[in-house]
Amino acid sequence: MSTETENPPADAKPEVKSPPPKPAPKKPEAPPVELPAFEKGISDKLVEKFGDKVEVGFVKEDRVRINVGREDVHDVAEFIRDELNYDHVESVSGVDYPQDNEIEVVYHIGSYTESSLARQILVLATRAQRETNPIPGNDATKLPTLRDVFYSVEFHEREVFEMFGVFFDGHPDNRRLLLPEDWADLPPLRKDFAIKGR
Repeated sequence: MSTETENPPADAKPEVKSPPPKPAPKKPEAPPVELPAFEKGISDKLVEKFGDKVEVGFVKEDRVRINVGREDVHDVAEFIRDELNYDHVESVSGVDYPQDNEIEVVYHIGSYTESSLARQILVLATRAQRETNPIPGNDATKLPTLRDVFYSVEFHEREVFEMFGVFFDGHPDNRRLLLPEDWADLPPLRKDFAIKGR
């Protein structure tokens, strides 16, 4: 019978068992964020009407953001005007997303006539396909105009057309607004536009 297993050599170190790792302390769960009721009511009406055709970007005091596909933006804008009582677009801006091959167009919509909406801004955002080599007005970077829904977009959409290259189908006057008529470079607010000499 061997004694090697019963009597380990004198220089052998005793096996040290490490204690089991302690579980990480649980972080207290954050209480659910309570959305402002009035603004949530606005976003709920849009979701109830359009379902998954709209995405609520955010709901906060005096602000609601709705994201919508280009094929539904006109219908959603009409609903915002006719059923939610917003009556004008305050501004239209563009955001270039070259990594997504898209350009986002953002409408900031308010109301002069409905007192309960006096401080409210409804942000309506949609995206157009972005061309790598744009030919503004003659490529796929197009969206339906909202000029027939909100008269005040007339000059805003023209500016987005020349600065980002988004052509608005149905707009009565898609001419340049700020740039020379013979402008032949990229739309200047796109991220790939480079100022010559710098």
